[in-house]
Amino acid sequence: MIKQFTIQTSRRNEFIDITAQIQDLVEEISEGVATVFVPHTTTAVTINENADPAVPRDILKKLEELIPQQDNYSHMEGNSDAHIKASLLGSSVRVIIKDGQLLLGTWQAIFFCEFDGPRTRKFYVQF
Repeated sequence: MIKQFTIQTSRRNEFIDITAQIQDLVEEISEGVATVFVPHTTTAVTINENADPAVPRDILKKLEELIPQQDNYSHMEGNSDAHIKASLLGSSVRVIIKDGQLLLGTWQAIFFCEFDGPRTRKFYVQF
């Protein structure tokens, strides 16, 4: 089964917690694996802490320091930083499902990572 989601981002760089949307789908699945995939070259998906909102902010801040929007890039669209950030974080994650629950750690969440927004984006979940 593959499910497509549409998401509206609101800033150039942001993390959006998509865990609840995915969990809603897995409640009828007793065991398996969920793969979350983003089909964009300037977005990513990652698993990290959701208990303290400072964690995603710190990650975004450090990525901006390491890979600034303006640098001596050759790509003419002006979003090379977004491509680099997306490549570093990756376009998919996999999460084990057990007893209808995502087998995430206590503080973990699945984040959609926007690096070239705001835009209307998609992500897919496959079981």
